[in-house]
Amino acid sequence: MPLRLQPRGAGTKSAAASAAPPAASSSSSTALTAEATAAAPSPHACSTPPSPPPAPRDPAAGPKPLLRWDEVPDDFVECFILSGYRRLPCTAQECVASVLKPTNETLNFWTHFIPLLLFLNKFCRLFFLSGRDDLPFHHPWLLPLWCYASGVLLTFAMSCTAHVFSCLSLRLRAAFFYLDYASISYYGFGSTVAYYYYLLPGLSLLDASVMTPYLQQQLGWHVDCTRLIAAYRALVLPVAFVLAVACTVACCKSRSDWCTYPFALRTFVFVMPLSMACPIMLESWLFDLRGENPTLFVHFYRRYFWLVVAAFFNVSKIPERIQPGLFDIIGHSHQLFHIFTFLSIYDQMHYVEEGLRQFLEAPPSSPTFLGTVGYMILLVVCLGLVIRKFLNVSDLCKED
Repeated sequence: MPLRLQPRGAGTKSAAASAAPPAASSSSSTALTAEATAAAPSPHACSTPPSPPPAPRDPAAGPKPLLRWDEVPDDFVECFILSGYRRLPCTAQECVASVLKPTNETLNFWTHFIPLLLFLNKFCRLFFLSGRDDLPFHHPWLLPLWCYASGVLLTFAMSCTAHVFSCLSLRLRAAFFYLDYASISYYGFGSTVAYYYYLLPGLSLLDASVMTPYLQQQLGWHVDCTRLIAAYRALVLPVAFVLAVACTVACCKSRSDWCTYPFALRTFVFVMPLSMACPIMLESWLFDLRGENPTLFVHFYRRYFWLVVAAFFNVSKIPERIQPGLFDIIGHSHQLFHIFTFLSIYDQMHYVEEGLRQFLEAPPSSPTFLGTVGYMILLVVCLGLVIRKFLNVSDLCKED
């Protein structure tokens, strides 16, 4: 067992025994023996039998104490978090029980488990209790919403799983966080699918009959936007697919020792798929999006405000950077990161639902199974192959 994993005091006795000096002489040894014999009580001097020595305590019988940063492997150490670490390895039962104990992972779990329940309730009402009798939950028009819902729920569920069971073993810890990165990429692509069918068709920016005269008026010369817009529509999902796979690869590689700033890299990498929402931002700059779709305008920009705040805490490691050890259990940056990412997805849910409502009023085209669920299944296969490749690498990497 590595020295970092040994409990304190392990090996002390053997070290002391090996370092003990030899006997000075046979005479002194004889004298000590005689003295010990004289001092020892006679077996008939006392009628009370000696008490048996206490049985050694089984360390697995009681709860395992929490550890400090210098008592756990380096892959477990979080920046500026000094205490509250669980012992490695833990059993699955101990991992589950730890969500009710004050560890530095407890609120990491609850700040995504509670949102998971909220979104699960929201999607159940949206699919099954919406009152649309003429539109069952398996209708093709709802396929993009299924893709989006699976991404949201999988992201929160995988984050909870990674934070709870990360102390089973080093290999499983890496596997869970690889799956966590993959679920975020899956969610990002599911969001793009929902945008593609529910939001983008309603934008003037992607309407050639609007953009062609607009550019002619602004630039003074005729520009036919039909082919350009058609090319964008044809490429947006394949490009988002490639970005999802590339982001997962980059985040998995960030757990290796060569990566000096893994948190900054992961934050930057997951910002890349958000570029798929650029048409909405351009729409607000070029046209009156606030007046035409106030729900989209307000919730879209508020969502990106929450994302900026979440990225700030994830990269800066504030407040624990300012006072290491004070926020080990409550209030450290990863918990704040979880809270603000939840708020951003909550705002996103509002304008995706509004886009669905407008889509159902006048659907421009019916989503296909291959163009929605087919893409998601193919992405799962690709992300699974990526994770399998990294798990086969013996170089286990840094903590999230």
